[in-house]
Amino acid sequence: MLETPLLAAFLAFCRIGGCFMVMPGLASARVPLQVRLFAAVAASLALLVHLWDLIAPHVSTKPGPLLILIASELAIGALIGLVARLYLLALQFIGSAMSMMTGFGMNGGATIEENEQQPALGAIISFSALMLLFVLDFHHEIIRALVASYRLAPIESLFDPRSALTDITDTLSDSFFVMIRLGSPFIAYAILVNLAIGFVNKLTPQIPVYFISLPFVITGGLILLYFAIGSLLGLFADAFFPLFSGT
Repeated sequence: MLETPLLAAFLAFCRIGGCFMVMPGLASARVPLQVRLFAAVAASLALLVHLWDLIAPHVSTKPGPLLILIASELAIGALIGLVARLYLLALQFIGSAMSMMTGFGMNGGATIEENEQQPALGAIISFSALMLLFVLDFHHEIIRALVASYRLAPIESLFDPRSALTDITDTLSDSFFVMIRLGSPFIAYAILVNLAIGFVNKLTPQIPVYFISLPFVITGGLILLYFAIGSLLGLFADAFFPLFSGT
């Protein structure tokens, strides 16, 4: 019968497609919907050969149990992709904060990953980090996590909201500490430079020092970024894989 293989392939597509739907890079607004669909279908068919024994025995032809399995597989796949996306969103947040600290946060510009406007400096950092992750084959890590998820979260055990909430909370917590480390030089720079400008403005109230200091603040921020961008992206990539592997 073709019913069981088709349902097994569709259940595999639900988990893998749910992950591809929200994972960074592939779920970008700049990637056509057809490309995402075909990538998910191709990955599902390729992995189904290796996951057949873990999926096929639990396929149900009854509408009620089948709908529950479909919803569970979509939720599990979306959770795996969301873990990676939350980490990149944390970088976008600290990138926007760094833009404001260095004087670049006034005007938003077009972004590559999202539809929302983002400061130019934050967009450069976010896109560079995403490109670095693809160079380091982070998409292979996600596919590895999808394969491992069938043993950690078997198809018959269904979606566990408590475990999912724990994973999301741990991801947000770890991402926060990593991003604080990455943005700490710019936070210290913003505090020191604004404090110095404030003192100078108090000493010479006749001159609007604070309003003419923006070019100097931007120049100092660019110099700091020039020396820090390599270490920043390296620390970002080094912290991604242990964080994602832990899920």
